[in-house]
Amino acid sequence: MSGVVGRRVSEAYSLYRRNLGRAILLGLEFLVAGDIIRTVAISPTFNNVGMLGVIVLIRTFLSVALHVETEARWPWQPRDALEASDGGS
Repeated sequence: MSGVVGRRVSEAYSLYRRNLGRAILLGLEFLVAGDIIRTVAISPTFNNVGMLGVIVLIRTFLSVALHVETEARWPWQPRDALEASDGGS
């Protein structure tokens, strides 16, 4: 019986972790969108556009790293390929 309970706790933790990761990713996307709008609307100088590029690169790296951590697969890797390599379990 303890194996079933342990599995349920593990599944609940995994679901919580995945949902938290998705919420953080959504927040990062809103921050990038806000930076783009601010740069274009307020002062689109070369310095500000360059800084925006650096910020977008850093946040993109963070998004990919967070996706790999929460989903245990690359963003471009289909879920089916992961299940096939695990043997469908």
